[in-house]
Formats: sequence, structure tokens, C-alpha cells
Amino acid sequence: MKILIIGGYGTFGGRLAELLMDTGGLEILIAGRNLDRAQAFCDGLIGAARARPVQVSRDGIGAALATHRPDLVVDASGPFQTYGADPYGVVRACIGAGVNYLDLADGSDFVFGISDLDEAARKAGVFALAGASSFPVLTAAVLRRMSQDIDIRTVTGGIAPSPHAIMGPNVMRAVLSYAGRPVKLVRDGQPGAGRGLADTCRFTVSPPGQMPLPPLIFGLVDVPDLQVLPRSLPGLQSLWMGAGPSPVWIHRCLIGLARLRARIPALNYVPLAGLFRTVLRVLKYGEHRGGMFVRAEGLRNGLGAAREWHLLAEGDDGPYIPSMTAEGVVRRILAGDPPAPGARPATDCLELDDYDRLFAGRRISYGWRGRVDGDAPLYARMLEGALANLSPMVRALHDDRETARWTGQATVSGGSTLFARLIARLFGFPSAADTIPVTVELGRSQNGVEVWTRTFGGKRFHSSQRAGTGRMERLIEERFGPFRFGLAVLVCGDRLELICRKMSVLGVPVPGALIPGGHAFEAEEDGNFRFDVRIALPLVGRIVHYQGRLERAETP
Repeated sequence: MKILIIGGYGTFGGRLAELLMDTGGLEILIAGRNLDRAQAFCDGLIGAARARPVQVSRDGIGAALATHRPDLVVDASGPFQTYGADPYGVVRACIGAGVNYLDLADGSDFVFGISDLDEAARKAGVFALAGASSFPVLTAAVLRRMSQDIDIRTVTGGIAPSPHAIMGPNVMRAVLSYAGRPVKLVRDGQPGAGRGLADTCRFTVSPPGQMPLPPLIFGLVDVPDLQVLPRSLPGLQSLWMGAGPSPVWIHRCLIGLARLRARIPALNYVPLAGLFRTVLRVLKYGEHRGGMFVRAEGLRNGLGAAREWHLLAEGDDGPYIPSMTAEGVVRRILAGDPPAPGARPATDCLELDDYDRLFAGRRISYGWRGRVDGDAPLYARMLEGALANLSPMVRALHDDRETARWTGQATVSGGSTLFARLIARLFGFPSAADTIPVTVELGRSQNGVEVWTRTFGGKRFHSSQRAGTGRMERLIEERFGPFRFGLAVLVCGDRLELICRKMSVLGVPVPGALIPGGHAFEAEEDGNFRFDVRIALPLVGRIVHYQGRLERAETP
């Protein structure tokens, strides 16, 4: 099979080529205006597939098709919002030459309008799919799965790219082209419009049992979902999609510029695309993690219901997700399951099972929220489906709706410095001891608060835990008097881990560099509940380390 990728050495086309290089018998033509750049890119590709550079311009696509005779053309260039008076020139050329076509278009008008060529594509016996990317294909697959459980009325979604995944130049130009301008969408059951980037919402991406992203602001983006998804969701009343890039302060600047342009339409930010990319490239910082979410609200058995789908991607795996849809289509073709002839949005070309295979072996995970009732215990609500992965004893401790009492033995190591020991005393942490009896009592209130009372050898200290809000959303907020700690609750294998991510004193946030470190986990070993808690402070050292075993005791 021979594939010609327009923009083959660009951001998304290049990643698609890399994803397909493990496929023997595949010939990939890396096409672009600059043959030297195409050649340099091919020289860096390694794999069973054969990569070859070709010089192709959009205007000369007809000659390229006649010369190279590909089986499939993938347009990964763009920006599709600025293709001018003849946006479908490449598509028509492919249909005329009897060549299948696929693109990674992110422009809603472009993807929506490709259906006008459906009859011509059917007669030619080829397919022409537009928008084969995360938006709208992955979001549509998620919503199809959700619609099996609820009758969807409202959809909100967004993507949060890693700060280390710099936007390609065409993506940056596309975003700046509609910043502050009207973006078509469905609102209250009627066609409406929002303002690109200027309309915002806040959301925290957090698959159950995984380290959440921080709460982010998402700005409205002009993606194909806004126009093509209502076709497949007839009961849909409102639809909104956004992007929440980092660093946050740069995103806030973009939002401000978009709102300024909404007031002064004559402003044009597209010429500044290069400057914005340079700023993002130079000032990038933060964790190399990204995410995505889809939230649907509707009816289930006549009652209101909501479902959420959360995705996290670590490191360099995240930036490949937009290109994985096109990869999935190619792999389906190679497996003898090509798309049916016709021109249409690529909305239905893959299902979540296809993405499971595409994500396999990568640091990409997703999970569902909204399937646990609000009266469930705190950890059951935070972990939802991930709770079932915990060992039975750990799960039993956290999934009990009544007051519980556990007893056992512990070993305590005190602070490593005098200052550390003073801090330990302030919080009431136990003193150093080789072996000491320990009792843990969990009191659960009707408002979702858990009171933890820990007694080490007669010395007692308390804390309360609840679901965090605001900066601590999707974290467990543990309070020791005026101190508040935001704990990420992770499921690693069959054990539970807690990592401190946020802290405040008297409501004042503490800088990240001063937040306590260490490690805490709960596990089941030899039929006993095992705990291990290490708490340390930067420049201060270990505050306390206590570990031991517990077993369920009679509830007092």
C-alpha cells in the first residue's frame, strides 16, 4: 500500500508517518514544498515501512497523483480554515483520480462541508473522510459509548495539551484566525454562536485512580464537533468544546486578546503566529502531561444523569493522539476493513475499542466518572471504577459506609532534624518507637467528611478528609487545624497511594517548592492491611515515617 502524506514532515503528518513505520510492505511518500526538508525527515525515520520524499504543492496535486499513483492521500497540512475559494481542490483531485482521501482537518466548516462531494466519491468508488483526528472522531466514539447509558442533552468537552507539546505553525494560525470571532455551535436547542477562546469554562481532567491535571480554564475552539456531532445526537440541546493549553498565564493572555478582538473586530492576530510559537517554545514549563475530557448530561430512566470521560497522556505520548485516528483508519484498511465509499466527516470511522489498541503500550489512560451515587464513601466517590482494582482489604477499609475501627502494630521514625521534630509535634505526629500499638478509627458523616483518629501508644492525633474544591478539585482535602493538604489518590496495581499536590495555611496557598514530599501507600500483605507513610519537607528533611499492619476490629 502506498500513502502520500501532504505536510508529511510537519507536526501531525510527521507523527503519523512515525506511527506507521512499523508496518512492513507500506510505502509512505513524505510530501511537501521543500524537498530537502522532506529528505531530512525521511533520513530520521526507522522501521519496516519505506519512506520516500516527494516535492508536492497543493496546486500541483493532480500531477503528483498521476506520477506517484498512491492508494491513499492524507492531508495533514492546513490550516483548513484558510484554504480560500477552493477549499476542496485536493479532495476533488483525489476523487477524479480514483484515490482515497483522508485529512486531519480541525476546521468545522471544512469538515461539515465535505459531504457535498459524497455523490461524486460514491460514483468513483473511493472514500473521502475529513476530520480524522481527536476532534471529532475520538469525542464521537466516547459519546456513542455514553449514549448506551443516558439520553444525551448537553455535551461539554476539551483538550489540555502538555506545555511541552508546542503547537505547529498551521495550528497556531488557525487558532488566531478565529480568536474573538463568532464560532458556530448549538445552544439551547438552536443554532448559535460563541466567541473563539473568549468563552471559557473550568474543568479538572482526572481519570479515576490517576494523577489529575490541575484545574484548567478551557477556551472555546472552532473544532468539527460543533457542527457534525448534532447529526448523530438528535436530542442534543447544547454543545461546547474548548482547549486549555499551558502555561496558564499565556492562555490567559490569549483569552484577553480574544475578548479584545470581540470588541474590535478589525484586529488580526494571524501575523503574530510566529511570535506566539516562539514565546510558547521558550517559556514552556511544568509537567509534561496532557489530557482530554468529555462531559455529557441528559436523562436516564427519566431522571437527570451525567457522565464524564477523562483521558491522561504522559510525556511525548500525548502529542501523538491527534494523529492516531488516521493511523487507526490505515490499519483498518490494511486489515481488509476500509471505510465505505463516499465523502463525509470521519466521525464514525473508529470506536473506543480501536483506540484501546492504538493506545496499547503507551502512557495513555482513560476512565469514566458519574457512575457512583453521591452518598457513597469518600474514597469510593473519588476512585469510582478504579476502587475495584484495589486489594479486598484496602477496598474494605475505604468502601465502608459506617464508622470503622482498625488495630495493629506500627514502627515510627521521628524527624531527622530538630526543626523537623518540632513540626511533627505541632501536627501531633507520633514519637519514634520500634514497636507501638496503633488504632485507626474512621468516622463518616452524612456530608461526606471522614474524620480519621489515629492513636499510637496512647497518643492521639486527628484529621478530617473531604472531596476538595477549587484549587484542590479532584483531590482529597485533608485538614489539620489551619493546614489543608490536597492529596492525589492513585491506584497502582492493587494498592492505593497518596501524594500531596497542594497545600494552604489559613487559606493562603503554599508554593509548590514548599509542599511536603514523601510517599504514602496502603496494601494487603499476608492477609493484613499494611500502611506506610513518609512525610518530608524540602530543606528540612524527614518529618515522620510510620508504617505497620492493621486488621479490622469490632466497631465501638
